[in-house]
Amino acid sequence: MKALKYSISLGGLGLIGASMTLAGAQDFQPRMGEPVRGLSTAELSDFAEGRIEFDTLLTAQEGLGPIFNDTSCAQCHSSPVSGGFGNRVVTRFGKKATPGVPFDPLAHLGGSLLQSSLIDGFDPEFYGDKIPAEADVIIHRLTPQSFGIGLIEAIPDAQILANVGSSPNVNGTVRWVTPFEGGAMTPSRFGWKGGIATVLSFSADASVMELGLTNRIFPNDNAPQGDAALLAILDAAPDPEDTIQANGKERIDRQTDFQRFLAAPPQTPKSGMTGELLFNQVGCADCHVSTYTTGNSPFASLANKVIQPYSDFLLHDMGDPDQGGLGDGIVDGIATESMMFTRALWGMNQRSGLLHDGRATGAGFAGNVDVAVDWHRGDAEFARVNYQALSAGDRQKIVDFLQSLGRPEFDWDSNNRIDVFDWFFLEPFFQGPAVSNVTPDDLAAVADVDQDGDLDLVDFLVFQRAYTN
Repeated sequence: MKALKYSISLGGLGLIGASMTLAGAQDFQPRMGEPVRGLSTAELSDFAEGRIEFDTLLTAQEGLGPIFNDTSCAQCHSSPVSGGFGNRVVTRFGKKATPGVPFDPLAHLGGSLLQSSLIDGFDPEFYGDKIPAEADVIIHRLTPQSFGIGLIEAIPDAQILANVGSSPNVNGTVRWVTPFEGGAMTPSRFGWKGGIATVLSFSADASVMELGLTNRIFPNDNAPQGDAALLAILDAAPDPEDTIQANGKERIDRQTDFQRFLAAPPQTPKSGMTGELLFNQVGCADCHVSTYTTGNSPFASLANKVIQPYSDFLLHDMGDPDQGGLGDGIVDGIATESMMFTRALWGMNQRSGLLHDGRATGAGFAGNVDVAVDWHRGDAEFARVNYQALSAGDRQKIVDFLQSLGRPEFDWDSNNRIDVFDWFFLEPFFQGPAVSNVTPDDLAAVADVDQDGDLDLVDFLVFQRAYTN
């Protein structure tokens, strides 16, 4: 490691006695975009081939469009790497309910999702998708991450059901759904309003809705403005457009392989921060439930794993959007205008804008958290009031904890990379067990892999592996 310019010896770190055993040293957590640990050779191959598919720019000849929002999965799921968050904003619309008349998603006019792009060769003003004049609910949504979603898929139903009524302060609702590919009903796992239960369902739905790629699960293209006559002019490709690729799988299966095997976002330090205790005390954990153990899975690497996504995977009334609440005004299944699905918080330190539409942005991470919390009404009113009653110092402790969600070990600048810049700031803290004063709340805790209160040779050797990957 010449770039580190660091000479190290056992004595230099206060580790007197060369008989010290390092074989038990902990490993660093997978970073965002890396596969879960323990995949078989075949599964690693599926993951790698799936990432290629995820990144591939689709053409009209291959099934893109005719109306769409982007040209590949990774165009939307890109931050900090493929599979991640995105700053891509999509638009949903509909017509508000009136007495005796329910909410109308305006499906006959192309709703509720606007596909903002059109394949080349046609006039978008005439042939493109549009927000109809009838729409009086127009909202935006940001792209969610895919990290760890195979592990979320593997959470047993019973653990999600146990969250209902588990706190006297909130009233969460299970959204039961049937996977789009078929199978038994199960509690929803994904979606801003819930509604999606499996990784394959997510891949198939996003392919047709965002790329315009019809597939075996959704074999029909979206018609621009809901007009079948326009679709007939634009779409010459036979449906479904998704076909078997060279490895014998369809595109949606390859997308699923990549996303299913993506590791959960890291959390550093893994536990013990004062901010998490405060997070629990003010009531945030009533909805953002930390810990689950995955159940049986056909993939051994996903089975019986302890994960910390920080969600109860339930719908909650978040307040009327017309009265300052966080609801988005869209009705989706049993999810009313004011209901939203609890988002998993893991990985949030890589998100530039918080909430479903990114409205909490531009104020720095701490400021964005304050804005996001202030929008929490309804079921979250209890936690919002408690959070805002804290001292500035205690609120900062919660912010520090939230910044740990998505940070790899040794990543001083939180950019999902371990490099010389990180080492520049960390080197002074490596003083060995003779100086045991690192707490989980200290900045140096980002390098205390074994959380034993010091930065020693054990931690350094893990840093070495993380640096060289």
